[in-house]
Amino acid sequence: GWLLLWLLLAVLKAQSSGEVRPKPLPCQQSPTRVSCKGAGLHEFPKELGQGVQHLELSNNFIQNLSESRVPWSGQLEHLDVCFNQLEAVSERALARLPRLRSLLLGSNRLDRNYVANGRAFRWLRNIEVLDLSANNLESHMAGWYLSNLTTLRRLDLSGNRMTRLPAGIFRSAPELGELNLSNNYIMVIEEGAFEALRDLRVLNLALNSLHCISSFTLTQLRVLNLSHNALELFDVEQEDEQHYLLQVLDLSHNHLLFFPELPHAHSLTHLNLSNNAIASLLPSSHHPAEFVLPYAGVARHDNNRSWSSMAHLTNVADLDLSNNHLHQFPFAFFHRLTSLHSLNVSMNCLQDVTKESLTGDTESGSSLWSQELVFLSVRALDLRGNFMHSLPHWFFDFLPHLESMDLGSNSLQPCGSRETSKGEISGGDAHAPAPGGTCTAFYNIPGLKHLSLHKNNIARLYPYTFNQTPLVSLDLSENKDLFMPKEALEGLEFSLQKLSLRGNQMHDSQAQFPCLDTLKVLDLSSNNLSLLPTGLFCSPLESLDIRSNNLVALEKPALASWSRSLQLVSVAGNPFDCCGLAWLDA
Repeated sequence: GWLLLWLLLAVLKAQSSGEVRPKPLPCQQSPTRVSCKGAGLHEFPKELGQGVQHLELSNNFIQNLSESRVPWSGQLEHLDVCFNQLEAVSERALARLPRLRSLLLGSNRLDRNYVANGRAFRWLRNIEVLDLSANNLESHMAGWYLSNLTTLRRLDLSGNRMTRLPAGIFRSAPELGELNLSNNYIMVIEEGAFEALRDLRVLNLALNSLHCISSFTLTQLRVLNLSHNALELFDVEQEDEQHYLLQVLDLSHNHLLFFPELPHAHSLTHLNLSNNAIASLLPSSHHPAEFVLPYAGVARHDNNRSWSSMAHLTNVADLDLSNNHLHQFPFAFFHRLTSLHSLNVSMNCLQDVTKESLTGDTESGSSLWSQELVFLSVRALDLRGNFMHSLPHWFFDFLPHLESMDLGSNSLQPCGSRETSKGEISGGDAHAPAPGGTCTAFYNIPGLKHLSLHKNNIARLYPYTFNQTPLVSLDLSENKDLFMPKEALEGLEFSLQKLSLRGNQMHDSQAQFPCLDTLKVLDLSSNNLSLLPTGLFCSPLESLDIRSNNLVALEKPALASWSRSLQLVSVAGNPFDCCGLAWLDA
């Protein structure tokens, strides 16, 4: 014991005096690749094979790249020096790497000695990929580093201190196809900044300070990310009829008040407008010009522009409008997006749907739209987090392809349906009203497979609530004191595979089940059950969550029936009787 203590004190004393240093981790080597990632290196390794093409030196303490530290042959094609302390790069060192195609220098200190380093970069005559992210570079520094990289195809300048993009900053890198400028402080993009980049396909300007894009002319772009800026306006240049190749546009987390003008974006498939301040998608029936923002530069907009702009968005398949200020669900607007499959309008201010929303006009006679023309192609619809109290059944009639629907965190009360004969629903006033006189009928929706009614303050389910709606998954979680009679889920016996009743604080008498022949995943956690519902015993459960209930034991008949199917059981938080755990044997 005393000997070990003496040795420990000796090591601590030696470390404090600098006599002992941690031994660098060995590098991993193969004939063409060497990785010294996190090896504690303070300089470049000297002894490398002649055929090394790929060298990884990230997460070390290297401060400079000089000729004396680069004794390797000129076979190197990829060099990663990210997350070091690199400040200086010599011309002669890079001159000895004529085949270098990929150079990763992110998270270093290249704002120091940038003039000399920039001159050294002129020897990167075959470079195609360059990472200069997180180097505290200002706009003029970045421009200097790029002044002669004519073969560059992919550039990362994210996480620097750039505040503007001056005209011609990328003039010396005309082959750029991917450009990442995210997480800077860019407020101004001068005219001509991207003019030389005729092959630019992917541009990331997220997390900057841009307020306005008033003449977007990058027709060749496929992907554009402008999220997390301060944009109030996004306006595509319309002076010519040249079509844009843009496929993915992210304008989320900005200050947009209206839907952007995209008249020639025929190829657009994914559009993200979430987390803005959009309050309306419809032009005013009397003053359509009010649909656009009153910027002086866009005064040329005509009355029909908003609707004609939509006519070109026929390929948009994914539209995200979550976290905006929409009060109405505009069928006519979404109808023009003929390829729309996924629509997210969650976390808005949507209230009850009325037939005026089919046209966007309270004067139905003055509308050019008839109700027969507003069917939507949507397959997945997210309406959670709104203020909806009911949905009329014709709402589902206009969504004939609907497969998945999230109505969580609203105030919807399901109707019930009485069946007159097996598999048939009676018409007229057959559905039982919910308290307050309004309810939503979730029966007879033949295409709907996935439904969430999470957190809707649902008090009870009525018989045959989902009859003739072949649900595969159903979420009824967090509806406190929900009463679910046995007949409520009848009609789902041969379709339902996943059911959540989590967090409902249901007692034994409130949770009754028919025989669900296809049910595989069941969540009954956070309730007040002391017995498992007997109706479950015939279900081929594979996953059962019964955490945080009042179960003292599990019934042997249930475990016997699930012995061949059950794979996962979560039982924590129950007052199990330690003297009666024979059910574990099953």
